[in-house]
Amino acid sequence: MATARSWTRSAHAEGPFQASVDDIPALNKVFSEAFTDRYRRDGMVGVRVPQLNPAIWRYAIEDAGAGAMLWRDERGEIAAFNMAHRSGIEGWMGPLAVRTDRQAGGVGKEMVREGVEYLKRSGAKVIGLETMPRTMDNIGFYSSLGFLPGRLTVTLTLDAVANDTHATVFGRLPAADRDDALGECRTLVDELIPGYDFAREIELTDELSLGDTVLIHRGGALVGYALYHTMPLVEGRVREELRVLKLVLASDDLLPEMIRALTDLARKSGTRRVAFRLQGEYLEAYQRVFGAGARVRWTDLRMALADFPERIVRGGVVLSNWEI
Repeated sequence: MATARSWTRSAHAEGPFQASVDDIPALNKVFSEAFTDRYRRDGMVGVRVPQLNPAIWRYAIEDAGAGAMLWRDERGEIAAFNMAHRSGIEGWMGPLAVRTDRQAGGVGKEMVREGVEYLKRSGAKVIGLETMPRTMDNIGFYSSLGFLPGRLTVTLTLDAVANDTHATVFGRLPAADRDDALGECRTLVDELIPGYDFAREIELTDELSLGDTVLIHRGGALVGYALYHTMPLVEGRVREELRVLKLVLASDDLLPEMIRALTDLARKSGTRRVAFRLQGEYLEAYQRVFGAGARVRWTDLRMALADFPERIVRGGVVLSNWEI
């Protein structure tokens, strides 16, 4: 069924339509083939990008809601897709891809523009995405649509290790206490960056059993939380990483306590390591994680639309992953 967004038609694709969980197998095929082709054109011929876990796709589609967009060719098959997400005033797009045989016809520009317009209409004041920093074509493409390069997001991993911690996690709270916990999470991030809101992701992660949210209190008040997923990212893989998607701390000095809690939770859940995606603006947080023995695993380039720049907190930490 078509969404309320403006309808467009070309010789290459029609849409946008709203994606549903029934589209996951076809989305997975386009995703794998498009990103494998991207690596090949970057000279990494032997890399084959695997299909994502269907549970992760469900999270992406349900989190995006009306922003889960796809385009179909004349045979009704998926030609392109864009998952546009919003967390309060923060909007971002990903994953997004165009089928390899439809990449020269303007579908890519159309789907990015549609995502941007959807996020603007939804009230986003920040609009961004992440791309591979070595891929000049991608950076040039997004720049032509008004996106400006920011700093790198560096993925760091720490080994799981047992610690003497007694972390509180959202999923283990009594049902009667969960609304209060969500309210505290909303209040904390809003105090640091007004307008941001990660409550939807917290609830959806719990509902789909993808992971949980660890909560840190001091003096009875919430001072930090981290939303994480332990569900394998790739279909058919064993659990390897506890991936931190959102991390909010009232002050930098809470990071060591959060690291201990997350590495302990990873160990107890049978996960080998914890993955932090550190945005380059948070240099002290980067030093703390790296100083704890982390390894650098990956880099992404963060790009934001001109006049819709990313907000940076001072005196605390708000890490928001722009990837699923």
